[in-house]
Amino acid sequence: MIDHQHLRLFQFCDSQFPTGAFSHSFGLETYIQRQTVHDAESFTQWLTLFLNEQLTYSDGLAMRIVYDALENNNQTKILDIDKKIFVQSVPKETRVGTKQMGTRMVKLAMELYDAPWIQWYHEQMNLKKAKLHPAICFTILGHHLGMNIDTIIDYYLYQNVSSLTQNAVRAIPLGQTAGQKVVTNMIPYIEKTRQHILELAESDFGMTAPGLELNQMEHENVNAVSYTHLTLPTSDLV
Repeated sequence: MIDHQHLRLFQFCDSQFPTGAFSHSFGLETYIQRQTVHDAESFTQWLTLFLNEQLTYSDGLAMRIVYDALENNNQTKILDIDKKIFVQSVPKETRVGTKQMGTRMVKLAMELYDAPWIQWYHEQMNLKKAKLHPAICFTILGHHLGMNIDTIIDYYLYQNVSSLTQNAVRAIPLGQTAGQKVVTNMIPYIEKTRQHILELAESDFGMTAPGLELNQMEHENVNAVSYTHLTLPTSDLV
């Protein structure tokens, strides 16, 4: 029997869900314009780097810390992580983009569910105590729906893999079948990434490859394609 609670959370991973997540590429265009990313193999290398560096030590570890804070009713820790994940994002485009996505996700979650923690998080934004980050909102919603942290992280990582692959299909371009092969090949790596996240110490939060952020900042000046803003890591592929 299908667990409808899982489907409710997975709804927030859908490309049709209006958070704007599928219009951000986090620096991918910079790599494409340099021809560093030019086919399915090079894109998979970049995507693996993005998961292993940026998502692991930023969004992923933030989710684990926030989940523990929810379990312990620790509002202070949630606000602390919200602040840190915002200020540690150096590229302006990434800060603005994630804030927009987080705000949309929180508002949609409030429309769909009577979730006290979601309402509290939104109130903190009104009080200028929180910026609203999609990774934190997604974790709060998953916790409200009774999901364990493993499932919440897996779904969030999958959503990122799926949305970035859609961007790559259009921007490189790749064929639709090639894009789906990338997603399929990344699924085992999603599990490995989640296991790594669960083993990290809180002091690891914020570690990232400088090259990814440098390329994201450069993307603000890249005249690549007009259809979207890709927002991803760069660097160590150079």
